[in-house]
Amino acid sequence: MKIALIAHDEKKPEIVRLATAYKVILQAQTLFATGHTGKLIANATDLKIHRFNSGPLGGDQEVGALIAQNQMDLIIFLRDPLTAQPHEPDVNALIRLADVYQIPLATNVGTAEVLLRGLAAGFIDFRNLVNGDLTKHDAY
Repeated sequence: MKIALIAHDEKKPEIVRLATAYKVILQAQTLFATGHTGKLIANATDLKIHRFNSGPLGGDQEVGALIAQNQMDLIIFLRDPLTAQPHEPDVNALIRLADVYQIPLATNVGTAEVLLRGLAAGFIDFRNLVNGDLTKHDAY
């Protein structure tokens, strides 16, 4: 699976903790991240991550381009809802693209954990969501 990891400045420690806790799951995936977030995660976990520019310098748009090309399966974007972001239009565009292309998007740790645990358990093949087909595990 192709997974994007993004975090606003105040949420960077949280995404590093999340990536550390779920390293075993993440290391089996193809990972992408915006600049500084990717560097912090890679330094803390040794995960292989393709890094884009930072969000304000176009990184969010680079992730959005992959969404539009059907090259992204899951996004974890830990947003800081209490701080105004200078690149808010880019953030909104990324979220809109995730909605348009039906890409699962977690904007907080609780949702990210549910998605990562579901991925690990094989409950849902997120790639089939675009076609509206939820492939369920036999336990369902």
